[in-house]
Amino acid sequence: MAEDRLLRSARTAIAFVREQVDLPLSLRLWDGSLEPLGRNAPEGLAIKVATPGVLPSLLRRPTLDRAIRHYAHGRLDIEGGSWVDIGRPFALDNSYKRRARKLSKAKMMRLLAPFLLAKGDNPDASRGFEGDAEGAGRKEGENTGFIRFHYDVGDDFYRLFLDPEMQYSCAYFPEGVETLEDAQIAKLDMICRKLRLTEGETLLDIGCGWGGLIRFAAKHYGVNVVGITLSQAQADTARARVQADGLADKAEVRIIDYRDMTGQFDKVSSVGMYEHIGLDNIPHYFGKVRSLMKPDALFLNHAISRGAKRKKARFSKRPEQRALQKYIFPGGELDDIGNTVAEMEKAKLEIHDVEAWRRHYARTTQIWCERLTARRAEAEEIAGPEIYRLWAAYLGGCSLAFLRGSARINQTLASFSAKGVPPLPPSRMDLYR
Repeated sequence: MAEDRLLRSARTAIAFVREQVDLPLSLRLWDGSLEPLGRNAPEGLAIKVATPGVLPSLLRRPTLDRAIRHYAHGRLDIEGGSWVDIGRPFALDNSYKRRARKLSKAKMMRLLAPFLLAKGDNPDASRGFEGDAEGAGRKEGENTGFIRFHYDVGDDFYRLFLDPEMQYSCAYFPEGVETLEDAQIAKLDMICRKLRLTEGETLLDIGCGWGGLIRFAAKHYGVNVVGITLSQAQADTARARVQADGLADKAEVRIIDYRDMTGQFDKVSSVGMYEHIGLDNIPHYFGKVRSLMKPDALFLNHAISRGAKRKKARFSKRPEQRALQKYIFPGGELDDIGNTVAEMEKAKLEIHDVEAWRRHYARTTQIWCERLTARRAEAEEIAGPEIYRLWAAYLGGCSLAFLRGSARINQTLASFSAKGVPPLPPSRMDLYR
C-alpha cells in the first residue's frame, strides 16, 4: 500500500535523525503515531503532520512560506505546547543546528525517496494583502491600509492575550515585577519618567494604540495629551476608555496620519509605530517629529530593530521577515539602531539615551503566545482557525527572535534643543528611584 510505504519511509528517516541529531521534539504522523526525533524528546510536545502530502510538498519546495501556508490550513500543527516551547531549545543551544548541518542530505533523500514520487498537498494561499507587503517603494502617507490590516483584526481577539490596558508593545520587567499586567504599568511609568513629564505640559503620542499611554500620562502626570492613530477600531476603544476614566478634558484621540499633524508639544512619544513607516520615509519622519516639538522638547522613540548589516540590504529579504510581512505585518520594515540614531541627528535631534529592552520583549511575547495558545478555541471562534494559527506562530516566533538576538528593541530619548545645557538632569538616577 502506498500510504504504508510512506509511513515506513518517514519512520526510517526519523530514526536516522534521532540517532544523528537527537532533537528535543517529536512528530505526530498522520496515522496518529508519535515518533520522537530525539532520545529524550519532551513528553507530549510534538509537531503534528496531518496529511502525508505535506512532506512531498515541502521536499520539492522547502520554503518557510509553504510551511506557514500548510500550518495555516491545519496540515501542520502544534500539540502539547506553544511555538515558544518548540523553538526555545534551538534558540538557546546552537549544537542542534551544527549537528543538523552534518546530516547526510544524500542519505536523507534516499530514505525519503517515496515522498518525492508521491502527490503533494497544494499550499493554498492564506489570508493575503493586496498591496506592497514589504513596504519597498511605498510613498509617504500610504500607511492606512497597512495599519488596518494588522490592528483591525478585532479588539476581542487582542483581549485574549493582552493585559487589561491593551498594551500591544514591549512590557518592562524590573526586579520584583513578575506579571504582565504590572510590567505594562511599569513600562508606561518608565516612558513618562524618561520624558520627565510634569503637570500642565502637552504630550503627543504618535501611534497611540488603544490609548493606554495617553490615559496613564493624563491621569498620573497631569499632562494634556493628544494621541493619533490610523486604526478606527483602536480609536473607538481609546475614546471610550478616555470617557470612562473622566479624562476627556485632558486626553484626545485623533485618526490622522502623522504627516498631517500640526502644532507643537512639550513632549512627543512614539511606541511601536516606527516599524510601520518604511525605511525610505525615515528622514521625513524624524523631520516631521522635530517640527512638532517645542524648543527644549523631548522625544522618546520605542522601536524594534535589527542588527546592522555589512552590506546595505533590506531586512525584508530574509525568509522569516518576508513571511511576517505577508501574513501578519504588511509594510513593516526594521531599521538598525545605528541608522536610527544617525537619522535622528540629521534631523537636528540630540541623543541623550539609548536603552535595550530585548530580554523584556522576549518575555512579553512569550506570555502573549502562551495566553493565546491557552485560549485557542475562543481565538478560532473570533477570527477563524487560520488567523489563530498565524498569530500563534507570529507571537512565538517573535519571542524566539528576541531571545536569540536576531530581533532587538530600543528606547531612544532625544531633545530638540539649541546649543547649551540640554533639558535633562546630568544623570539617569531619577529614572531608577
